Amino acid sequence: MFTHKHDNANSRSFRPEFDGNLDNPNAWEPAPRLDDSKPLDRPLLGKSSCPTHATFTEVARPSVSSARLPAGPIAMKHPTAPLPVTVITHEFFPMMGGIATFVEEMASALHAQGHPTEVWAPATFTPLERRFPFTIRRIPIKGTQGFFCQLRMAQEVFKHRTDLSDRIVYLPEPGPLLALAYMRAMRMFRPSRLVLTFHGTEVNSLSTRPFARPVLDRLVRAADRVSCLSRFTGSLVEKYLPSARGKIVITPGAVRAHFARMPATHSPRSHKVVIVTVARLHPRKGQLHVLEALNLLPDHVLKDVEYWIIGRSVRGNYEARLRRKAAHARCAVTFHGNIDHDDLELIYRRADIFALTSVNHKHSVEGFGLAYLEASAFGLPVVGFDVGGVSEAVQNGRTGLLVPERDIPALAAALERLIRDAALRRQLGEAGARWVAGHSWPQSARILLDGISHAPNGAQPSA
Repeated sequence: MFTHKHDNANSRSFRPEFDGNLDNPNAWEPAPRLDDSKPLDRPLLGKSSCPTHATFTEVARPSVSSARLPAGPIAMKHPTAPLPVTVITHEFFPMMGGIATFVEEMASALHAQGHPTEVWAPATFTPLERRFPFTIRRIPIKGTQGFFCQLRMAQEVFKHRTDLSDRIVYLPEPGPLLALAYMRAMRMFRPSRLVLTFHGTEVNSLSTRPFARPVLDRLVRAADRVSCLSRFTGSLVEKYLPSARGKIVITPGAVRAHFARMPATHSPRSHKVVIVTVARLHPRKGQLHVLEALNLLPDHVLKDVEYWIIGRSVRGNYEARLRRKAAHARCAVTFHGNIDHDDLELIYRRADIFALTSVNHKHSVEGFGLAYLEASAFGLPVVGFDVGGVSEAVQNGRTGLLVPERDIPALAAALERLIRDAALRRQLGEAGARWVAGHSWPQSARILLDGISHAPNGAQPSA
């Protein structure tokens, strides 16, 4: 069983202002973040992995090694200030998606807990730049995992290698992993502390590359801490990167800061039941399966249904396939494109059901899914496939309904059940809001650096 205590002091507030027009977003201003330094027992893989009052029921997953870090809080006292943190990422604002959100929120939480934090991120132009409490160094890369982006980031790291030797270097996503793994193997990259986060897909992908896997395993061996967003991903890491055994902790993330303290209320504009999917348009996200399931429902049910698709395609022809399928749908289907983070509040409040039917696609997997938590924060019942780490973000039968992967008739039955039963929608939505309240970014940040916040062996950072 997986249990954890939640500290309500970790919650944060915001002040949203919307004029009701989805095409005219207003800026949000986050309230000051709390400096939450309360000691926390380290939740280790296979023990405590989810910050919640509720008991997390164990599900069938590959077994995880019994090698663990020492249990309990670190007793050593450090007279020095915590080490500064450099977060190196290829995904950051204005990019959208779960990884970009994870990087932003973890950097904010680390900074609030006393670690002077700097984020190295792609120099992506945006007319809507936000203010962050930490320093941002924009690197002239596009933000992909391609060779030239890897090379350019590696050059930047090499140029500042002396400065990084006195810092915690945190790689929160797969973008810079491979380049820095090769640098570490050649002893060109030796930070004071090294922390890695894996999300799932990159583990499967890199494990199939014969030269990349041993180099990445050496990087993991050099790391002080390896974090994963779910037990599912932790099992993948231990399977393919054995050097991670004994270093893994679970940092599942939470709802983004300006959604954190929102009341779970709805403001529907019509009698229609609105089903919404918020995700990039990609085969792994499964929007096509929702359309297929809706087309199995009887006309008298579909006449009261609208399906909203939020997101855009980055590459490929998946969006074109979706639009062709939607043109023959028997209910109203609307493509809203990319929606600013602030206007997502309006979308969630006007929806009745959240459907995200992620599937395994080639090497790509759903390691957790922050979008499920966001939907639950607004009191929406969730429908999805029981695949990857989804069951660690959605409590089947309590906060949503999960069905076997790619089982379209079962998906159709789950959707019809929620369309017809407003009381069940409300029950699952209210439970989801309580479930999300047990997750917090400060808690995940404390878990991430518990016991490694200072230079090893009491060493003093150089001036």
